Amino acid sequence: MKKALVVVDMQNDFITGVLGNEACRAVVPRVVERVQEAVNDRTDLIFSQDTHQENYLSTQEGRKLPVFHCIQDTDGWKIIPELAETAEKKGILFRKETFGSRDIAEYIRAHGYEEVELIGVCTDICVISNAMTIKAFAPEAEISVNAACCAGVTPQSHQTAIEAMRACQINITGTEGDR
Repeated sequence: MKKALVVVDMQNDFITGVLGNEACRAVVPRVVERVQEAVNDRTDLIFSQDTHQENYLSTQEGRKLPVFHCIQDTDGWKIIPELAETAEKKGILFRKETFGSRDIAEYIRAHGYEEVELIGVCTDICVISNAMTIKAFAPEAEISVNAACCAGVTPQSHQTAIEAMRACQINITGTEGDR
């Protein structure tokens, strides 16, 4: 069975930078561990990298979230140090300018992945957007989100996103009932 692990936006600005929070910092060890498990299992690794330009504040997203972040080639844009080498040497990296990446979804469909697991930040914005986009492009693939390896803007918005994905037939793992 062809499997992929999609690691969503594990970038400095979302962990220790301008949009970072304690929940995002707390999932880093679990994300690193899950990525290493995937490497050992020979699961294909796909990394998304939120990518904005200097004109970010003039975009629709920038007007609604006026926080200058993930500007290409800045330190905040980079994949966190704990995952940077793995992303570069063992993963496929997709830069994305929107919450969800059609390029990732098209790649998953074109390569016939039967199982796709998502982890990363922010559950309530980019993880859910990518999970739903992948579900739309590859409706017969088993899509799952490991909630223990995700963090949202707030705990409440994280949980709301988890419930929304569950309602859309995305498997949710890593919850209290799974442990």
